[in-house]
Amino acid sequence: MDSSYKIPDAEPQMLPVGSGADARKIAFIHHAKGKPGILWLSGFMSDMGSTKATAVADWANEHGVSSTRFDYSAHGRSSGSMEDGTIGRWLEEADAVFSTITTGPQVIVGSSMGGYIALLLLRRVLSERPQDAERIKAMLLIAPAWDMTEELMWNRFPEETRREITDRGFFRQPSAYASPYLITRKLIEDGRKHLLAREPFDPGCPIVILQGLQDPDVPAPHTRELKTFLTGDKVKLIEIADGEHRLSRPQDLDLLFSELAKLV
Repeated sequence: MDSSYKIPDAEPQMLPVGSGADARKIAFIHHAKGKPGILWLSGFMSDMGSTKATAVADWANEHGVSSTRFDYSAHGRSSGSMEDGTIGRWLEEADAVFSTITTGPQVIVGSSMGGYIALLLLRRVLSERPQDAERIKAMLLIAPAWDMTEELMWNRFPEETRREITDRGFFRQPSAYASPYLITRKLIEDGRKHLLAREPFDPGCPIVILQGLQDPDVPAPHTRELKTFLTGDKVKLIEIADGEHRLSRPQDLDLLFSELAKLV
C-alpha cells in the first residue's frame, strides 16, 4: 500500500460505557469521510493498533470512506481488567460504539472474536432495534470465532484445565501471539449467555467470510459449520489454502481489500 495514504497517528478519544462499578472508558478512533463507513471489531487480546486494523483504516482513508475502530475494555488503551472481561461486556461496548459514534450505513469488519461479536451485534439490533439494523449494510468476517468461549475454549480444554478454571477461577493459556491469555470462569459462564448455538440465523445482509485453511485457532471446519446455519443466500465463504489465523500477509490484505471494495 502506498505510504502516502496512511492516516497520521491520532490520539484516541474516550467513550464512557456502563455506570457505577461497571463504568469504563473505551478508546476509539473515528475518521469521518464518506459513506458508507467501516466499523472494525478486533479479536481477543488484539487492539485497534494491529496490522489489519490500521491497514483497513488506511484503505478507508485512501478511498474516501469513514472508519471507526476501538479497543474493548481491558484491551489496548481502554480501561478495565481482564478479570472482568466477558463476551457480554465487549458486545455492549461494540453496540455503544456502533450506536453512538458511527452514523449512516456501515460495513462491519470483524476478525476472529470480532467476527463473533459482529454476529452477536447484528442479532441484537435485528431483534431490538430494526431501524438500527438497516444501517448494517454488510459484514466481512475474518476467521470468525463464533461461540468462542464454548466451542474453541471449553470444549477443547483438557479436563485438568477445566478443573483449574472451575476451582481456581482462571487459567493462563499460552499464546503464540502474546503473553498468556487469561481465561476466567466468568468469561466461560457469561459466554454461555451469548451463544449462536447453531440456531438458524438470517443475517439479512451480505456476509463475506475469509478463512485460512492452516488456521489452528479457528479451524476451517468451524467456519464451514457457521455457513450451514447462516440462512439466506447472502453468505460467501472464501478459503485461503496457505492462510493461517491472522491473514495479515500482503496477499491476504489484498484479498481483504478486494472484497471490502465490493461491499462498500
